Amino acid sequence: MIAAPEHPYLTPDQYLTLEEQSPIKHEYIDGQIYAMAGASDPHVTIALNLATLLRSHVRGSGCRVYISDMKARIESLNRFYYPDVMVTCDSRDQETSTYKRFPTLIVEVLSDSTEAFDRGDKFADYQELESLREYVLINTKQQRVDCFRRNDKGQWVLQFYTPIQKEFILESIDFTGTLIALYEDVDF
Repeated sequence: MIAAPEHPYLTPDQYLTLEEQSPIKHEYIDGQIYAMAGASDPHVTIALNLATLLRSHVRGSGCRVYISDMKARIESLNRFYYPDVMVTCDSRDQETSTYKRFPTLIVEVLSDSTEAFDRGDKFADYQELESLREYVLINTKQQRVDCFRRNDKGQWVLQFYTPIQKEFILESIDFTGTLIALYEDVDF
């Protein structure tokens, strides 16, 4: 995300209208929009690998998998973000075609320019979504998946996966995958 806002204050509706016509994507934070930077080959490959695995897994379950062109809306904070991968199992999300409000799982594939924001303020913002059960950060420099899960007490607990474990688990959608499949065609 480019740090400088491009326009004066916009309402959510103005943002959504502008975004429909824009050749580049923007995230929206409390009235300001921020241009999204392009992604690297490993970033795009990992996101696509995961989305493909998850799409096959949730088929017929009522859950839907979305990739980086679908926005997550955090109404309580007046935010719209573009997660790399998002899964929603809430039928209310079929009411909106350009954003989702009730994700169960959000995944961000890390890059040098976004890692601090993804781990910090963005994660704090996503925690406002009551429906969110897991927030996953995937490293592009080494095989490592950080999975933050909301427990029964509402606390976020980290479980990380590396090649030692060989597999990673997304409990929110009852999915187990291999790091080999997640990182297929990614060279380190």
